[in-house]
Amino acid sequence: MRFLHTADWHLGRQFHNFSLIEDQRHVLDQLVALARDAEVEAFVIAGDVFDRAVPAPDAVGLLSECLEELVLDLRIPVIMIAGNHDSPRRLGFASSLLARAGLHVYGRYEGAPRAIVLEDRQGPVHFCALPYAEPAMVRSASNEPGLSGHADAMQWLTRGAKAAIPGGERSVCVAHCFVAGGSESESERPLSVGGAAAVPARCFDGFSYTALGHLHRPQAMGERLHYSGSLLKYSFSEIPHRKSANIVEIGASGGPSVERVALRPLRDLRLVEGTLAQLLQGPAIDENAEDFLLVRLADTGALLDPMSRLREIYPNVLHIERPALEGGGPDALRAHRGACGDPELFAAFFEQVTGEGLSDAQAAAFAEVLDAVAHADRESGQ
Repeated sequence: MRFLHTADWHLGRQFHNFSLIEDQRHVLDQLVALARDAEVEAFVIAGDVFDRAVPAPDAVGLLSECLEELVLDLRIPVIMIAGNHDSPRRLGFASSLLARAGLHVYGRYEGAPRAIVLEDRQGPVHFCALPYAEPAMVRSASNEPGLSGHADAMQWLTRGAKAAIPGGERSVCVAHCFVAGGSESESERPLSVGGAAAVPARCFDGFSYTALGHLHRPQAMGERLHYSGSLLKYSFSEIPHRKSANIVEIGASGGPSVERVALRPLRDLRLVEGTLAQLLQGPAIDENAEDFLLVRLADTGALLDPMSRLREIYPNVLHIERPALEGGGPDALRAHRGACGDPELFAAFFEQVTGEGLSDAQAAAFAEVLDAVAHADRESGQ
């Protein structure tokens, strides 16, 4: 069984008020062509299809065009799950009807894990789809009051999925989660507070391959456990990334071979350094002046409107760093890394108001409130 694994498209996303819809269309065209040329037998999208719970019309239209090409024109079955950015209800609209055409959408968590079985020359392959679900939702649906977090919830879900697979048959798990030890980026929305979102890799033991979404850096967490990474670079911390998709082949024995295929952006996200005078000389021969740029200027003196002057040559300059004036050292990305998150801010506020530190129980209660708010936002489309 040969299939393509991708995730974290975030269709409709804007970056520093620049629309990325044409950049996303450019890469989706490559994915469709890759699926066709590689003659894949399935196409897997592991969550965060949209960037917002209520996506913009052009994002919905782009997804529709891509899926029509895959399912109707190329006749490739698509397995797509909701991520934490997606609205499960909206993404899963008409899923039973769409499944008849070969588009298998798993939006809202509805109890026992579901699987689609596809056949190749070696026999069946079970694709077990686990859309993102908060632990409280899994705890309620499972009638297991002891499920206390993401790790317990995922362990329960994968145990049920594996139990439904006949012994010895090949299987693929499609999930959207943070596996402990994974490399994070700035653009990922936390699934929970602190380290409570992490799930152990052992949850996925027994699957021939696990197609993961959520982390934006392409990475392998073991031979059978892979993040494909995001469609594009969505934060300055991702400048060093090479975005890609995975072509996976599972042989008769169940062992996967994985080929990471690079994706070529319409406009890359790069860091450029030098004095203003040097940069105004224009890009090098092998550089694209239309790329999105984080500019680090080495000048120490006053400069007259450097942003406007740079944008005459590089129209998509997003941000200018001046380390010599900011006294922050050479780290061009430092200003874009939040000093602390909601838990740290609340803990500092609590101590300032009460004069006492936050207890473990109080921190856990705050974490539950944040998770509940996040769930309500996704369901209401905020």
